Amino acid sequence: MAPNNKIVPNKFEQFLINRQSLIDQYTKGDLSKEEFIEANYRCINALDIKPFQKIDNVKKAIYNYQYYNVLAKYYQKRAHDLNKRNEAREDFLELANYYYSRKDQTTEKLLKLIDFVGVDAYYVKVKSPNLKKKLFEIVLKDYDNVILHSKNEVLLNLLIKENVFLSEERQSLVDSYINQKY
Repeated sequence: MAPNNKIVPNKFEQFLINRQSLIDQYTKGDLSKEEFIEANYRCINALDIKPFQKIDNVKKAIYNYQYYNVLAKYYQKRAHDLNKRNEAREDFLELANYYYSRKDQTTEKLLKLIDFVGVDAYYVKVKSPNLKKKLFEIVLKDYDNVILHSKNEVLLNLLIKENVFLSEERQSLVDSYINQKY
């Protein structure tokens, strides 16, 4: 126990608390998308946290998804901040793609863990021509605010096979975030 009998949250809980605080700040307009991505990255580094090796429950899967998503977005942002001729740009894009693939692997594990129950998935309406009919949203209806995104075709085919992918295109539940450039 900490002084004054306060329970100190572990690093995992601190990350989730901090992430929700950043989401709230972003939603209110206090943070730009770029600041949101940077703040999440700083949080991971400050807490010196790593992903779970074994995903045996939903909380661990959601944490790993967020962990990999934060790193993927951070490195993608770093790449886009650089001139196309800069050699480091390709390294950052490679890191971003690596973390996106780990995120997709985690998403697959999560969906199998819940046996695809309470899942809605669909393409989202996007402004980016590169993401049209590619980016899809996965909503876990039995969990508060669990909204996942991917472009992974293997995952898409799995969602279709499990009859949880809806054929219509919908507005994302986090439309302002996914359609804001950084």
